[in-house]
Amino acid sequence: MLSAFHHTLQPEPPGRQHNASCPAGARPPADKRVRLPVNLRSASPWAYRISYDPTRYPKYIPEAYCLCKGCLMGIFGEESLHFRSTPVFMPTVILRRTPACAGGRYVYTEDYITIPVGCTCVPEQEKEAESVNSSIDKQEVKLLVGQNKPSSE
Repeated sequence: MLSAFHHTLQPEPPGRQHNASCPAGARPPADKRVRLPVNLRSASPWAYRISYDPTRYPKYIPEAYCLCKGCLMGIFGEESLHFRSTPVFMPTVILRRTPACAGGRYVYTEDYITIPVGCTCVPEQEKEAESVNSSIDKQEVKLLVGQNKPSSE
């Protein structure tokens, strides 16, 4: 199973800062025969890391993580921070090893976990987007309201 992900495996960036491996501004290959995998052609590209847990079956699970903070929305793939790359999760059944043994073998129980399987673009919330100019907007509203008030004279 892991061999299916070998071309997309990358080390996860340290911390959660903007990742230097975000392919912003990258042009598509000129050769049409060369086709990048879907996770790198996406407007919200992602890579995989392998999660390992010796008490779980399967022990190795590929998990997606987003390569960009924003989304690649421009003509040349420029990163737009008006959108946010966010992981897409999928519920998955695993077997979790218990401390009990039966007949000299480990006993496992079913467990449900959610794993990130890719990334998608979501618009930034209006509140966050408007907060950039909120003080300017409030001043403009005050001026407009002040101009439209009937004079008391």
